Amino acid sequence: MDQRRIFRFLTERIAAGVPCVLVTVLAVEGSAMRGPGTHMAVAADGSFVGSLSGGCIENAVVAEALDALKAEAARIVRFGAGSPYLDIRLPCGGGLDIHFQPLNDAALPQACLAASEARQPFTVAIGPAAVTFAEGWQPASFDPAAGTARFGHWPPLRLVLIGHGEGPCALAHLALAMELEVAALTPDDRALARLSELGVTATKLERTTDTAALHSDPWTAIAFLFHDHDWELALLQRALALPHCYLGAMGGRRAHAARLAALAAAGVAPDRLAAIHAPIGLFHSSRDPETLALSALAEIVRTYQATDFEAALG
Repeated sequence: MDQRRIFRFLTERIAAGVPCVLVTVLAVEGSAMRGPGTHMAVAADGSFVGSLSGGCIENAVVAEALDALKAEAARIVRFGAGSPYLDIRLPCGGGLDIHFQPLNDAALPQACLAASEARQPFTVAIGPAAVTFAEGWQPASFDPAAGTARFGHWPPLRLVLIGHGEGPCALAHLALAMELEVAALTPDDRALARLSELGVTATKLERTTDTAALHSDPWTAIAFLFHDHDWELALLQRALALPHCYLGAMGGRRAHAARLAALAAAGVAPDRLAAIHAPIGLFHSSRDPETLALSALAEIVRTYQATDFEAALG
């Protein structure tokens, strides 16, 4: 979830005249908190963004990055099992191969940041002489003998919240704390004002047929949070026809059965109906907006992380 923050940090620090290092996990042996392709950014003044573990090796990673800057040369270092750092052990017992690439030019992080903000897949390609940007997603690969690797990145999770009352506001608040992009559609003036206060791009729904403002992509989660389900039918039909990685709707099992019957009568195919997460959330019967928001966001993030986008996009 933090790739934009990392590439923004690199872009801004290099533009300010501070050399930086792009740090990348190349391979993982055993268990580890972060997988191959995870990045971290370290500046020459010792500041950094991102993490590669639960705090076990970050100080050593920063020190190694600063040494790579002084040497003006990329390097690959092993941490954990099999590492020359005898005093650093990962509690999980695993090992990490980590690449350090000094950067004096902002072209690479700028390109990665621009692609991420435009919600376009991209790939970071690591070679013996340089790290380069490539458009489009490529599967992860690492050749230790050649010192080369490629790691594709999908756009980060985005949320579209459709509903009224406190539900959209509570869910937006939690999502923003995770630095997720959030948009909202609501007929509720109070919710509209609160969402705007939070910095969410919110659109007022005037009629149940106002569907033109609903947009998504394959990395977008759409959550319906209406108590008055009469607002849902046209908007749900529109949402089901759009690309998305998750679609969930609030309401009990009886309300969902009525929802499915109405959508089926409107001609929505059974396989699309089966993909709706309802009742929304990991744990049901949530009685307050904050608990419902936590339950829904947990389910949304789990679904995004479990989605094989390469297979899904064919």
